[in-house]
Amino acid sequence: MSKVKLEQQVPRNALVWIILALFLLVAPHVQRVPIWVLLVFAAAVVWRIMVYRGVWSFPRWPVKMGLIIAAFAGIMFSFRSLIGLEPTVALLLTAFALKLLELAERKDAYVLLFLGYFVILTVFLFSQDILIVLLCLFNTVIVTAALVALHRPGEHRFTFRPLRLASVMLAQSIPLMLVLFFLFPRIGPLWTVPIKSQAARTGMSDFMKPGDVSRLSRSGEVAFRVQFEGAVPAQDQLYWRGLVMSRLRGGAWSSLSHFAAPPDERRPSEPELVGEPLRYSVIMEPTQQHWIYSLRYGRSRDSGVVSAADYRLYRMSEIEDDYLYEVQTWPEAVLEPEISDWRRKVELRLPPDDNPRAMALAQQIASEAGDSREIVEQVLALFTEQPFGYTLSPPLLPERDPIDAFLFDTRWGFCEHYASAFVILMRAAGIPARVVAGYQGGEINPVNGTVIVHQFDAHAWAEVWHEGEGWVRVDPTAAVAPERIELGLEQALAEEGSFLADSPLSPLRFRGVNWVNQLRLRYDALTYRWQSWVTGFDSDRQYQLLTNWFGEFSARKFALVLLGAGLLVFAPVVITLLLQRKTVQLREMDKLYLRFCERLEKFGVARAAGEGPAQYGRRASAQLPRLEEQIGDVTNIYLGLAYAPADEEAAALKRLAQAIRRVN
Repeated sequence: MSKVKLEQQVPRNALVWIILALFLLVAPHVQRVPIWVLLVFAAAVVWRIMVYRGVWSFPRWPVKMGLIIAAFAGIMFSFRSLIGLEPTVALLLTAFALKLLELAERKDAYVLLFLGYFVILTVFLFSQDILIVLLCLFNTVIVTAALVALHRPGEHRFTFRPLRLASVMLAQSIPLMLVLFFLFPRIGPLWTVPIKSQAARTGMSDFMKPGDVSRLSRSGEVAFRVQFEGAVPAQDQLYWRGLVMSRLRGGAWSSLSHFAAPPDERRPSEPELVGEPLRYSVIMEPTQQHWIYSLRYGRSRDSGVVSAADYRLYRMSEIEDDYLYEVQTWPEAVLEPEISDWRRKVELRLPPDDNPRAMALAQQIASEAGDSREIVEQVLALFTEQPFGYTLSPPLLPERDPIDAFLFDTRWGFCEHYASAFVILMRAAGIPARVVAGYQGGEINPVNGTVIVHQFDAHAWAEVWHEGEGWVRVDPTAAVAPERIELGLEQALAEEGSFLADSPLSPLRFRGVNWVNQLRLRYDALTYRWQSWVTGFDSDRQYQLLTNWFGEFSARKFALVLLGAGLLVFAPVVITLLLQRKTVQLREMDKLYLRFCERLEKFGVARAAGEGPAQYGRRASAQLPRLEEQIGDVTNIYLGLAYAPADEEAAALKRLAQAIRRVN
């Protein structure tokens, strides 16, 4: 430290702000970095404080090299890779903490603080929630405050003055921020780079085995939000179709890929549309998957959204961010009234020799029934009349013949158990059938009328094909637990008490407390507005907004509008700066001395033009003998300030202010 020039030293006030920023910047990442990264932060702070107190010294280069190698090894050991969002962010945070150990001069502080701004951006790689945005704005103010404190030499006591100036600077940047947000051409944000997160995403996967949907039903996270143009349909009509699973292998259901179908089967046949469509918009949470959700039968005009051969909506690119799309739905549309031989064969296929007891039961029902509808009714009656139960914690099923074990032994299951068993029975009875996975129901938010669909609304049901009627939805869970469809999962599991058992602090568990519930719903409405206007403001919506504002838009008009808005924002700043050039910027000591002169003027001793402080002090003391001592103190302190070292200036200013207050 002794080799560092005095003017290059980091002021104590700035060091405190830097350490505060260090902890605040790592706070949003606490849950996604190993605990040892947090310990590195704490150890680096302790080390730097001990250096400041002169107890320890800065680490030498062998120690620093050892720490760098240990950091890389720790990241590799914790994540089994150096590639990915979490390892990269953990490495960045570790480097950010270790940089504190060589913070000796101002140039080191600049590097650390500019790196801090980059650390703030990394939070958006994982979430753009409104609370996260507010936290990042606060952290930006703190880092800026540290930067301001760095430019205040001589401030060795911790003060909040840098925070006030940083807040003003951030407020001044808001007009420019708005101009850039609405007018600057939208390009893909940093967080849409194709870097995979190692954290597991909550949501439907592209295959389903018994237990997969019930796992989702333990989560209270939001899957998506829906805004209808008109009235919201009844709860028992809210079947959000996401995945259509036609293939059964190894006890797991999965969807057919686009290329698994013959070329002439890859496009859906045009359905017969019945009645007026339902119109609504959906905002999905990130899933890192391709499928999106809609009611049956849905169409979307959004770019990049196509309809698969089984009438599910599919997005060409993965959903890496909040995704807003609009849908039109015809619930009574007749889907595929004529089925092809290839489709019939696929929807009837079963693994040979599996579940022999279920096969025999289905064939017996088929031999006694008159048509396919009667077969469906008899199987649903089986679920209703036999002692089947609905539970979130069903017994484990064997790997071999699991449907036999479910139908004839355990008889307790969740929706995937009933959907899977029902489809297998249908196929065994000669009726084309498939499993559909998605969500059922949703919570209507009275604040803004949106439908909030949570992960615990995850559901699986079946579609069977009837001659002349096409694909028809059948929900076997409704035959066992009709309250699940009409009232939701919470009511269906009321006796079992397992609703959100793994989330004891979820606000959804306190819906009975009015103020908690109101706060939760209002925040959700605010989140929907935020997603609609900010995170969902893509290039298409920007073009639509600008077209509404300025009419038909061209590149030339766009450039003129952007330039005009920029001038409008910068003009007040330029004018203010030009006006400020005409005024003399007084030092703090001169401002205090002028206040002293004004006070003496009230006593009848005005300072003459060109009169020096020493001469004025002697004249004032002669005319005001009762204040001779006080006037002398002020004059001596003021004159001494002109030659005071920088690190003593703050204390001298304080003494000057105290001395002036005694002049009365």
